[in-house]
Amino acid sequence: MVEATILKQRAESAITGILPRSRDLYYGGGWHRAAGGYADTINPATGQSLGSTAVANAADVDAAAKAATEGFATWRHSLPLERGRLLRQIAQVVRDNAQELAMLDAINCGNPIAELIKDSYASALYIDLFAGIAPEIKGTTMPMAAGVVNLSHREPIGVCARIVAYNHPLLFLCAKFAPAIAAGNCVIMKPPVQAPLSAYRLMELIDGILPPGVLNVLTGGAECGEALTAHPDIPVVTLVGSVTTGRAIMRGAADRLKRVIFELGGKNALIVYPDADIPRAIAGAVKGMNFGWAGQSCGSTSRLFIHDSVYDEVLHGVIEGARGFRPGIPTDAATNMGALISAAQRDKVLRYIDIAKSEGARLVLGGSVPTDPALAEGFFVEPTIFADVHSGMRIAQEEVFGPILSVIRWTDEDEMLAQVNSTEYGLTTAIFTRDLATAHRAAAQVEAGYIWVNNTSMHFPGAPFGGFKQSGIGREESMEELLEFTQLKNVNITL
Repeated sequence: MVEATILKQRAESAITGILPRSRDLYYGGGWHRAAGGYADTINPATGQSLGSTAVANAADVDAAAKAATEGFATWRHSLPLERGRLLRQIAQVVRDNAQELAMLDAINCGNPIAELIKDSYASALYIDLFAGIAPEIKGTTMPMAAGVVNLSHREPIGVCARIVAYNHPLLFLCAKFAPAIAAGNCVIMKPPVQAPLSAYRLMELIDGILPPGVLNVLTGGAECGEALTAHPDIPVVTLVGSVTTGRAIMRGAADRLKRVIFELGGKNALIVYPDADIPRAIAGAVKGMNFGWAGQSCGSTSRLFIHDSVYDEVLHGVIEGARGFRPGIPTDAATNMGALISAAQRDKVLRYIDIAKSEGARLVLGGSVPTDPALAEGFFVEPTIFADVHSGMRIAQEEVFGPILSVIRWTDEDEMLAQVNSTEYGLTTAIFTRDLATAHRAAAQVEAGYIWVNNTSMHFPGAPFGGFKQSGIGREESMEELLEFTQLKNVNITL
């Protein structure tokens, strides 16, 4: 009990003094009170309030859209090198305040500080990436008759709304505003309603670097998202989130034929072939589940397909590896597994555990909430592994967004690949084999947009990330994303 009290005091001490002072809406280069009101944001590790935050409504969205439209009139004519220079200033601010921003996310989204500090530096890296490639938005010429010149060039589109998820609050914020701004657009970011604090603090830190209206931040829930989707002055709406939300945005955007970019859910597979490097495959399966994030990652390889000949060996190794993850206070540097974002998400995960048991899956690890009294008020679930799962079970088809790994035995490759492709998702897949031909064959047949071979979970800035099927539309983290925020114009000149 004494230890629990000490941990709680440490957590409260970490919070003191770093919470952002500004909790309003940021648009047009300044802070504005929210017409939609205010609501508490919660610390998932303790269930306690972190104070009130702005909740934007349709009127707030309209005001922000007008400010962004005014900013676009000037920003669209800025030079790519100048955009890059200002973005690099922002990247340096993020680096200089990486620890503080990571701590805010740890407090507000429940992921471990040890992992979130990596997010802070990755945030700066992605800003720098798009700052650097902004001058690469180039056009083309086409041979014509004598006395005629034909050229194509790319222009920014306008005001872009980008809605992001709660599992990487700062990283998603930075990685998503950077390409749109680098391309000459103005942006309205909607941070996660569950974890907006790092967005407020970032805007405090970078206030004044960009011209008014270029980067705007509206916090809020469904009404804010719906208003952004419907607003006539916002031609682009993007989402990192659930398939359900993506479908709703697409319906709302249809009336005005808005451009959409979606990075949605995943029910991703990790395939272990009989010739795989077994220790590497075990480490990859553990790493791929993102237990540190309590499984809250769209790219988590939550379906583990193990060949029958190595099934028992790999399963045993994965169980032992997963035992190394223990839920803890996210602000503690020693914590390697954080909390789920909310009580509702925790309860959803526990329901799926009950469903898996009722459908005949064999629970081999976890399956409950931790018993540590220091975690009693938070939203924690232990690392959970089910063996002897078959592809018809709900935990093998539906995205749980929690720390549940489904292990599936296979013998026939064609049947296995059919099962891998049997879900509506197609975001990532990991393949473990020593044979290059096998790797190419499997990569060609799986229906997913981002493939790892003998690795998993890593993102490679500059490599296009995105999904097949219901996992998304468009590609991000790359030149492809930068070009998504431009429109192509052809000019034919008779001399």
